[in-house]
Amino acid sequence: MIPKVHTQIIELGDGRTISLETGKLAKQAHGSVVVQMGKAMLLCTVVSNYKQSDVDFLPLTVDYREKFAAAGRYPGGFFKREARPTDAEVLTMRLVDRVLRPLFPKDYHAETQVMIQLMSADEDVMPDALAGIAASAAIQLSDIPFETPISEVRVARVNGEFVINPSRAILEQADIDMMVGASADSVMMVEGEMEEISEEEMADAIKFAHEAIKVQCAAQVALAESFGKKETREYEPEEENEELAAKIHELAYQKCYDIAKKGTSKHERSDAFAAVKEEVIASFTEEEVEEYGALIGKYFGKANKTAVRELTLAEGLRLDGRKTTEIRPIWCEVDYLPSTHGSSIFTRGETQALATVTLGTSREANQIDMPTYQGEETFYLHYNFPPFCTGEARPLRGTSRREVGHGNLAQRALKKVIPADCPYTVRVVSEVLESNGSSSMATVCAGTMALMDAGVKITKPVSGIAMGLISDGDRYAVLSDILGDEDHLGDMDFKVTGTEDGITACQMDIKVKGLSYEILVNALQQARAGRLHILSKLTDTIEQPAADVKAHAPKMVTRTIPGDFIGALIGPGGKVIQELQKESGCTIVINENEATEEGDVEILGTNQDGIDMVLAKIDSLLFKPQVGSVYEVKVIKMLDFGAVVEYMEAPGNEVLLHISELAWERTNNVTDVVNMGDVFDVKYFGKDPKTRKEKVSRKAILPKPEGFVERPPRDNNRGRDNRSRDNRDRKPRQPRNDK
Repeated sequence: MIPKVHTQIIELGDGRTISLETGKLAKQAHGSVVVQMGKAMLLCTVVSNYKQSDVDFLPLTVDYREKFAAAGRYPGGFFKREARPTDAEVLTMRLVDRVLRPLFPKDYHAETQVMIQLMSADEDVMPDALAGIAASAAIQLSDIPFETPISEVRVARVNGEFVINPSRAILEQADIDMMVGASADSVMMVEGEMEEISEEEMADAIKFAHEAIKVQCAAQVALAESFGKKETREYEPEEENEELAAKIHELAYQKCYDIAKKGTSKHERSDAFAAVKEEVIASFTEEEVEEYGALIGKYFGKANKTAVRELTLAEGLRLDGRKTTEIRPIWCEVDYLPSTHGSSIFTRGETQALATVTLGTSREANQIDMPTYQGEETFYLHYNFPPFCTGEARPLRGTSRREVGHGNLAQRALKKVIPADCPYTVRVVSEVLESNGSSSMATVCAGTMALMDAGVKITKPVSGIAMGLISDGDRYAVLSDILGDEDHLGDMDFKVTGTEDGITACQMDIKVKGLSYEILVNALQQARAGRLHILSKLTDTIEQPAADVKAHAPKMVTRTIPGDFIGALIGPGGKVIQELQKESGCTIVINENEATEEGDVEILGTNQDGIDMVLAKIDSLLFKPQVGSVYEVKVIKMLDFGAVVEYMEAPGNEVLLHISELAWERTNNVTDVVNMGDVFDVKYFGKDPKTRKEKVSRKAILPKPEGFVERPPRDNNRGRDNRSRDNRDRKPRQPRNDK
């Protein structure tokens, strides 16, 4: 049977469109949609079990994959099959998850899977900007309980004009690259990188993106109505007991309020809250605990959260005793690790990050191989969050999505200040050693100092701060430099990084509806003040990048050579370059530039003598003597008819000095004039037109002896002509008759 297809078209206002289609593919999923922009097509499906899970949270999985077949390519590696997700795919999963998750009912705990796959690629379309609308549209076509449609768009600014969902080529010209996720009413997620823009400019970009999102949300509603909006499924809600909740609130609220007001450390506070919880549990009988055990813990958590939030709103105090605008104490140190190329420690309150920098050649660049993009990163940052940093023992299961996301944010914050002419591939690694909030921002601060300690000439230092928000609708408090608990119980987690002149990156998750732009701008301004305070602590520790790399760190020198000389430097089977690397102790990398038909030679080494050896070899390969110029040479080989000499300024370049060019006087033996190892000057005459060999002369720069008469050259042709004449006069020889 031919399926009935339903479609909605979204106009982007510049001739481009996004289409939403359902009814043709994956009809057994609870909701499915195909999103198309240009030739890019994504299929999104959503399925949610009808039985609630036993866990007390939403087991939501968002999976985004780009299929190599979508771009007509094969997966790399031995097994020609897509394997684990790339970092870019993980980042897209996180972007979608962060907007979807808060919109499911708090008591909905059914296993839910949102699967998005790129089926057709278009080099002019970046598909990650379509993943959000695809996920939301698929949910709207299902019976899964979900509060409201959302969408995500990429907003860029090119030459002062905002653009929605630009191509990668256009994005390279932009000074803002930001993903915004929102419903028709509220902005919920912002993440991106900028070139030192102001807070007002950032707010304008968010507003522009939100207007486009409103149109996309309306299109989803229209598609669901056209398809036939399903009635939301019934599910078993969580058990509630208002009487029990009131009793626990009365038992716990004031005690939690008093503990929060003391301003203690993370572990002291945690132990005190745990003691109150035990007291609350002890007030119930064993039968009541067995019957209401889960609810007791739930209602205690709610009372605790309410007390902490009220303390901040009513008195402007926070869990660790700070005021809303106050930054935790900071101490920093650089050059802590003796063997790394650069290192630093950044400690703010109970959060600590140790950053290292490693310098390398283009061989160490991070290779990116995706269906929609192939390239490399010469600056990248890795973030590690081991369980001991929070005093826990947990299984180690490889790099988590959270680690990928936090590392990407810190990388985007710092890459804007890496100079374009930096000769190195730079890898920054952040090890979070203690964590009580804002470890990604501690990574940015530690990374800045480690880069300067390593001698990387960053244009400006960068600092970062995490902001929070607590609001009850009438009152609100913006919190600077939030704790981990404040992130959990607050209404916003807003991370901002930048230099003294503007914002370089941000990540924002908003948990309340209808956050006004006034509050957003206030949060940004308060973040700027805190960011500059932290920046001053960094520059007090290390004011500017080190003048040079450390003695044990590799020094990088680059040279450009004509393409014709690349083969000579490599040698047959790589013999020349391999021997040169062995003798010099340097790493030599040659990159051919197809545009200029030249070779870019990278020389990386810790020994300056070794680097000089490689440079000398390159100079010798490129050496071309000029006709009429005088050069210093050294005798390296003696022959009967002359001496082989080597140019002193270009070792390895040899030329024959003929015996006739040694001196004005007649020379019978070469050793009468020069010997092995002698150093003297010669004049270069270019190629001899008769012999086609290069000619140099020692006698040409010597004074001619007084009265010297140069003997005319022998006329060899005269004798040959006479012999020819004699042969012509001679009678022809008679043939012999053997008969």
